[in-house]
Amino acid sequence: MTFPSQASRILARHEAVLLLAIIVEVILFQLLGRNFLTGGNVSNVFRHSVEIGLLALAMTPVILSGGIDLSVGSMMGLCAVLFGMMVKGLGLDPWFAGLLAVGFGAGGGGLNAWLVAGLKLPPLIVTLGTFSLFRGLAEALTKGSESYSNFPPGFLALGNSDVAGLPAQVWLFLGVALTIWFLVHRTTYGRSLRAIGFSEENARYAGIPVARNLSTAYVMAGAVAGLAAVILVSRLGEARANAGTGYELLAITAVVLGGVGIFGGSGNVCGTILGWIALAILNNGLTRISDYEILGEKVSSVARELSGLLTGALLLVALTLAMLMKRRVRA
Repeated sequence: MTFPSQASRILARHEAVLLLAIIVEVILFQLLGRNFLTGGNVSNVFRHSVEIGLLALAMTPVILSGGIDLSVGSMMGLCAVLFGMMVKGLGLDPWFAGLLAVGFGAGGGGLNAWLVAGLKLPPLIVTLGTFSLFRGLAEALTKGSESYSNFPPGFLALGNSDVAGLPAQVWLFLGVALTIWFLVHRTTYGRSLRAIGFSEENARYAGIPVARNLSTAYVMAGAVAGLAAVILVSRLGEARANAGTGYELLAITAVVLGGVGIFGGSGNVCGTILGWIALAILNNGLTRISDYEILGEKVSSVARELSGLLTGALLLVALTLAMLMKRRVRA
């Protein structure tokens, strides 16, 4: 049996286990919570988590190539502030300003690309630096407390209305998901990312344009972060510097939980989507738990605090499984 076929079977099993975990989550929260499986709450699960799903999708090609982008959450904050300034300060049309915000996000991704692919600096260090840089710029532009609101109703409808029975932003998510799925699974570009993730040096000897392909992944991640910022502003009705805080951790957790190897070279977009859904259900379900007591303390009083703890635990478990799988393959 060849290694590719073994890898595909491992991924298939991983996705099956993850799907089973999602089903268990749904059953558990339906039993312990209230109104969990209602149509309104199911819509809210996706409406309130699309931004994280977009970042997870954008992170997938980056991690497949063996890289990482810790700056996407900060890029969201910066793009949100720039969007607010363009609409409220310069009087630009919100849809045009949204396109410019996506462009600014691509520019931030381009900075990461130049440092990682051009200067060959470690992506962890580079994006940790731009993580602080982008957030610092957003706070400087708003003096740490200023925010922008009172956007036109037509723009706010993007984040708060339904289209054909689904939240409007879910259709944007599906478009991005199909695009990234096609790039990763149906083009030579996607195969080159896996090759780079397995061995960047061997990929270079094989004639793969490593720098160009890595640059594309980081620029795409920045552009999607800009789109996520626009959607977040439309949903909240406010643009502020702390938009997207902590979202990079949730996005990485969704990607790794979905079976994408944190060291690069393996994984798929469908796994990422399942990982995102599992996280979205967890975060929503914990807010629905009520009327149960443990040692005299209501579960609902600590459920929200458990969300961050469980997310961190899931990330550690996923990273541990990735390391064990890598050692098994090498053996």
